[in-house]
Parts: sequence; C-alpha cells; structure tokens
Amino acid sequence: MTPENRRLLRSMFSWHMLVALVMGFSSGMPLLLTVSVLQAWMTREGVDLSIIGLFALVGLPYTLKFLWAPLLDRFTLPWLGRRRGWLLTAQLALAASIAWLGLNDPAESPWLLALAALLVTFFSASQDIVIDAYRREDLAEHELGLGSSLYVFGYRLGMLLAGSGGLILADFFAFRTVYLLLAATMLVGVVTTLLAREPEVAAGTPRTLQEAVVRPFVEFFSRPGALLFLLFILFYKIGDGMAQAMTMPFYLQLGFSTSEVGTIAKFFGFWATIAGGLAGGVLIMRLGISRSLWLFGVLQALSTACFAILVWSGHDLAWLAAVIAFENLSGGMGTAAYMAFMASLTNKRFTATQYALLSSLMGIPRVLASAPTGLMAEQMGWAAFFITCSLMALPGLLLLQRFAPWRSLQPAQAVT
Repeated sequence: MTPENRRLLRSMFSWHMLVALVMGFSSGMPLLLTVSVLQAWMTREGVDLSIIGLFALVGLPYTLKFLWAPLLDRFTLPWLGRRRGWLLTAQLALAASIAWLGLNDPAESPWLLALAALLVTFFSASQDIVIDAYRREDLAEHELGLGSSLYVFGYRLGMLLAGSGGLILADFFAFRTVYLLLAATMLVGVVTTLLAREPEVAAGTPRTLQEAVVRPFVEFFSRPGALLFLLFILFYKIGDGMAQAMTMPFYLQLGFSTSEVGTIAKFFGFWATIAGGLAGGVLIMRLGISRSLWLFGVLQALSTACFAILVWSGHDLAWLAAVIAFENLSGGMGTAAYMAFMASLTNKRFTATQYALLSSLMGIPRVLASAPTGLMAEQMGWAAFFITCSLMALPGLLLLQRFAPWRSLQPAQAVT
C-alpha cells in the first residue's frame, strides 16, 4: 500500500472525521421540522393555508446568520472553549426549542407555534455557524474535502430521519410525541460535542466586538480577486439550481406519476447523492480542491444537459432513474468540493463570520435565478431549457480558471 493510500485510510477512519459526520447529522436534523413536518401537522389540524404559507418566514435565520456570527467569533463562553462552548449551548437550546414546538397546539395558538419554530431555526442556524467554523479549524487543509463530504452525508441522514422518519412516525404517534422523540436525538450531537477536541485558537482573533464585525470583511475584501471568489460562489451551481426548480413540473408533464417520481428520486436520488459526496471527498484528497472543482463542475453541467434526454425518451422509468442518479451523483460531488473551497477561503481568525457570509451567498442564486425558470421553460421548450441551464455552468468555470487552474492542487488565496 502506498503512503498516499495509508494517509487516505487514516483520514477516513479518524476520530475527527466521525465528529464531522455526527455534526452533519445534528445540523441536518432540525431543518425539516419547521418545513414539511410542521406543514403536515398544521394541515392535519385544519390550520388555514394562508397561515401555513406565512410559516416559510421562520426560515429567515438561515439566510441572515452572518449578522450574529461575529459574536461567536468574538466571545468565548466559560465552558468547553471557544467553539465547543457555543456549540453545546446552541444544541441544548435547540433541543429545548424542538420540544417546546411539539408542546404547542397549531389550531389553538398558531402564533405561539410560529415563535417556537422561529427559535428552532435561530438556534439551528447558530449551531450551523459554529459547526462550519469548527470543521474548518479542526481539519487540516488536505482533509477539508473528505470532512465536507462526511458532513453532507450526516446532514442528509439527519434530514431523512426528521423528514421521512418524522412523517412515518406521525402515522403511529401524535405529532407532539414525534417532536419530543426528535428533540431527544439532539443528544447524539451533545455527546459528540463533549467528547470532541477543542480546535486551537488562531493568533490574531478579534479582541473587541468592533474587530469581530469589521475585520473579517476588511480582511476578505482586501485580498486580490476577492470579488472573483464571490462571483464564483454565486455562479458555480447556478445552472444546477435553475434546473432543479423545474424538474417536478417536467416529470409530471412527461406523464410520470408523483409516486414514480417520489420512489425513484428518494431511492436512487438520495443514495446517489450520498455516494457522490463520499466519492467526491476521496477524489478531493487525491486530486486537490482545484482539479476537483473543475471535474465536478463539468459533470454537473453534463448531468443537467441529460434531462433533455428525457424529452426524447418520454415515459421511461429506466431513463428517469439513470438521469436522476447521474444528476444526484454529480451534485453530491460538486457540493463536497464547493464546501471545501468555501472553507479554504476563510481565515481561521474569523471563521464563523466569513463562512456564514459565504454560505448565505450560496443560497442567493437558488432563490433569484430560479424565479424566471418557469417562463424560460414555457418560451424555450424543455430540451432547450435544460441545455441552457447546462451552459450556465460556463461563467463559473471561466472564473475558476482565474484562481484555480487545473494544474494547481489548491485554489489561490486559501488562507489559514
């Protein structure tokens, strides 16, 4: 066995990789408790649809988390250290908020339910801030890809437990019991936080709140090519996001039933995403972040174009399974490289603030660029629409050439 393979195996089965996996689970588990599971509960209780729609606003903390991230960089709680102290606090508060959410009555007090749901998303977003910072500071540069992959793997498992598992449990137990059971699963993250090591604090961390708010942005935007980095984050997965916004109407217009799409997407799609994330992590360790971004970016574009094949094949379950599997496989690999790249851009003195800002930017194309996709599909036709979405990968790849050419292993300006 070569030294490189031995290093790879040691990294894959190391304690801090297990920590990345479990922290991903803790991060993904709360997400759907304020979305699909809560919507199902409210619908069953006869809550008006207009009120259910307004509950989408409780997800705002996920997009605004960069506003309070500087506090987590600046202050250290008097237990467990700079990162684990905040993480333990967020996890305990999150578990309590999930339990309180389950103890409310959607029909009798929907606005109290909304407050509880808002607390869940706030503490969940706070947990995400600290976990992202912890992963960046705990892992070596060459481990960021695999660590990000295992985090995504755990995140998907958490979503699966809360989403599918929560809805299945609701057929056998009251929703109040379901929420209490899922609140108890946060103990897995709590135990991991207590057992994990505290990352070393980088020299030059903020000493005042003003420094914590201002210096992360000054430091980032003073780098050569900072705007190019931000544009790349906006564009790298834009075509993939645009295509995803229209896949369900596309499947249904081709004559697939919702059960056919659900079964194939859940079975092939979920496991293909998991396989893509894990394979992506291994390849990133072998190829480096730069080459992986190139390879996975091209694969993402090709998988988006493959939706046009379904226009030709029509109602064919085999082709549907193949296209969904390829798209989720390449998407899983692309996400792993994408997250590793964002982590490499952060300065360890301000990890929480800078990563929170970058991850918030990551969600902008998903919202804004997806808005006109229905009109585009109507005007262009499905085949031309998906080919256009595939070509939307070109700006990201052109930007990639500026700071992460194929011949380099790591992108320029990765900092520690």
